[in-house]
Amino acid sequence: MVNTQQLQGTWNKVRGQVKEKWGNLTDDDLQVHGGNFDQMIGKIQQKTGESREAIEKYLNGLTEKGASVVSQAAQTIGQTAQDAGHRLREEYKQVAGQVNDGLDRAQQYVGENPARSIAAAFGVGLAFGLLVGLAMRSR
Repeated sequence: MVNTQQLQGTWNKVRGQVKEKWGNLTDDDLQVHGGNFDQMIGKIQQKTGESREAIEKYLNGLTEKGASVVSQAAQTIGQTAQDAGHRLREEYKQVAGQVNDGLDRAQQYVGENPARSIAAAFGVGLAFGLLVGLAMRSR
């Protein structure tokens, strides 16, 4: 018996391969109405003279190949996602290390130059205050 769920999922691709195998089939012969693959298999049997078992075996082989391709694609996508996650973690560690190094250097500078640091902070605060004040006046 044909696995109709797998066949329904891949029928548009499978249809071309069926027409290649049995060239005397038309698009009308390969129409599936309401998911009823039994009727379509009957039409193929009438047109080609093949046994029902041979047709079902051929269709099962096509759907199994399709399922195998999907499985391989899923594995590839999974591996790619794992690799991307690993690279992202490594990049995060690198950036975090650089930020920590910058923070350490800033703390060291402030410790070695407290007067300059206070003057710089005062100047930045004054400039920011002036900008905010001007922005508030313009409203």
